[in-house]
Amino acid sequence: MPKLKTKRGAAKRFRRTAKGYKHKRTNKNHLFINKSSKRKRQLRGFADVSDADRSLVDRMLPGRKRAARKGPADDSTGEEA
Repeated sequence: MPKLKTKRGAAKRFRRTAKGYKHKRTNKNHLFINKSSKRKRQLRGFADVSDADRSLVDRMLPGRKRAARKGPADDSTGEEA
């Protein structure tokens, strides 16, 4: 099966987190004189991608899926203590 290509525009806009994906908020690039201080303050940082859109982002970023994490109990090297 061929490798899946990542949508490069999506790769630049979304970051993987433990819960899903995060993205930069909109309306934070220009025309700040018309926006209140409260609105600009609340637009800081990143927002989570909604559950409805998560499957679309998963499809655009095929290589970004999380692998299952190994805990200390799963660390089996074949040796017994």
